[in-house]
Amino acid sequence: MRRSRLLLSAGLMLMSTGLASAQNNTQRNLILFIPDGLRALKVSPETAPAMAEIRDKGVNLKNSHSLFPTFTMANGSAMSTGHYLGDTGVFSNTIYTAYTSVPAGDTVVPFIENDAVLGDIDEHFNGNYLNEETILKLARDKQYSTAAIGKLGPTFQFDHTDRPGEAGLHSIVLDDATGGKNSVPLSEEMKAALTKAGLPLATPPRGDNSKAGDAKTPGTTVANVAQQAYLADVTTKVVLPMFKARGKPFVLVFWSRDPDGSQHNTGDSLNQIKPGINGPTSMAGIKNADNNLAQIRKALDELGLAASTNIIVSADHGFSTISKESKTSPSAKVSYDDTPKDFLPMGFVALDLAKALDLPLFDPNDKNAKIEGNKHPKAGNGVLGKDPTKPDVVVATNGGSDLIYIPSKDRKLARKVINALLQQDYVSGLFVHDDLGNFLGTLPLSQLSLKGKAATPHPAIVVNFRSYASDCGEAPTNCSVQVADTVLRQGQGMHGSFSRGDTMNFMAAIGPDFKAGYVDELPVSNADVGATAAKLMGLTTKPKGSLIGRVMTEAMPNGETPKAYVGSVKSRPTESGLRTVLNFQRVGSQRYFDTAGFPGRTLGLEAEGDKQKTAGK
Repeated sequence: MRRSRLLLSAGLMLMSTGLASAQNNTQRNLILFIPDGLRALKVSPETAPAMAEIRDKGVNLKNSHSLFPTFTMANGSAMSTGHYLGDTGVFSNTIYTAYTSVPAGDTVVPFIENDAVLGDIDEHFNGNYLNEETILKLARDKQYSTAAIGKLGPTFQFDHTDRPGEAGLHSIVLDDATGGKNSVPLSEEMKAALTKAGLPLATPPRGDNSKAGDAKTPGTTVANVAQQAYLADVTTKVVLPMFKARGKPFVLVFWSRDPDGSQHNTGDSLNQIKPGINGPTSMAGIKNADNNLAQIRKALDELGLAASTNIIVSADHGFSTISKESKTSPSAKVSYDDTPKDFLPMGFVALDLAKALDLPLFDPNDKNAKIEGNKHPKAGNGVLGKDPTKPDVVVATNGGSDLIYIPSKDRKLARKVINALLQQDYVSGLFVHDDLGNFLGTLPLSQLSLKGKAATPHPAIVVNFRSYASDCGEAPTNCSVQVADTVLRQGQGMHGSFSRGDTMNFMAAIGPDFKAGYVDELPVSNADVGATAAKLMGLTTKPKGSLIGRVMTEAMPNGETPKAYVGSVKSRPTESGLRTVLNFQRVGSQRYFDTAGFPGRTLGLEAEGDKQKTAGK
């Protein structure tokens, strides 16, 4: 047994004595602002002045990394715990839980951006499905004031084990669902404070911003302004004044749904790649999030809290425009009522695997109804096998990547699944659970820190989809396009792939414990955000897993600057020459994943011939 408690990050060893002693003598506040889905290179003084100011006057964390799979709940789990996904078990937004979740609609593949669903999963995994403590839980235990405000799902995840009615301090949790049937209840103190401030006790709906459209009807053309204005008002007019009055340090998380929501549902280019997520609706979403941040910073100034408050801004992931095109998919050759001709339907992975494996397909989101003829699963998810209650294969559909589970852990079945996927042009890289063995063309989950102490079931295979850059006239990452298994349409927005457009998220920091006007060239990730937040607040824990982010010491006064290295891992090729390649950076033993997939099929991962041409110039 170790004699002392462990700091949340293994990066503690890099902290200098001067930095450590300075932080131990001064109590600070922390605000973590998450602009969901914000691409790093879309921030400028014109598009997002508040975020550009933090980046340019504080620390520019320019070598940024979202964790793969690049989804909201996955990266939220990393920011909230400082651990990689192999430890948190949040492998995507939709996961297989191996039991039927009633709040999720009686399904074994729940979409977990939902407070009631998260509570249900907690109950089935020893009260804490993350299997690690969050920074808000640790801060509460240390008598800090804590709050999480914003988007439904990831907001509650930051303190999901806090139970109203129990003794002790509680976090303020206020999200999209507040005031509704299954929402986290407000305390009497919060109700009184909201009423005094003239604010309602229920969060307003998204309105037109929630309209995704369909194959014939464009989605939204407006940002999520009204809902987020309310959440920003709650933060600045109620919560921050309340925290100041308490006279204790605080940790506050603000999760902005924009630009993610506006980019997903954009109605600017129905069934067309351009402008995709570079149209006016997406830009309005970026500006909306920026306005929320500006309002929060103004309130800090007016309350006299700016000088003692550190701010970390970190998007959960980047973003891409959706493509629904494939020349090899059998499902794309079938006619569906809600899918344009020759486009991939919702659930194309489940449909194509069912055909390739000659297994019946059932819909876990429709009482296990059998999928036949020109039907597809309602939410894309599928259970394959003769008995849907004892499936041979489970497909959890997510967007730019999908998860495949094989409950029996049958190696021969895994090989059949892999061989079927290798035939599809929409696939770009396969990652297989280490316990299943080695397969040509694939890499093990452990290479991505996806195999760890997770309480939830590990996927057998993670499927990355093809991505490329359109000729949108901007940097390639801003022009990222990806095949996506989603109900959304070609031309709308998605993420989840190993494209550099998805792994490159916006990150910056400012405050008394960060350098001023500093450009950080070292790679950083969302796991580092959680680890650094814990260090800044002096939070300690006894981690169960070892897949932990590092403290960003180089961004702090008197902090040490470690060295970084570049590396790659390549699988053995298949007979047809396909091989999964992973490009990464490294600081110590910490890996930062840039891109992965089949060369030439992932944005940022050149084809082998192109590399040789470039080297010869």
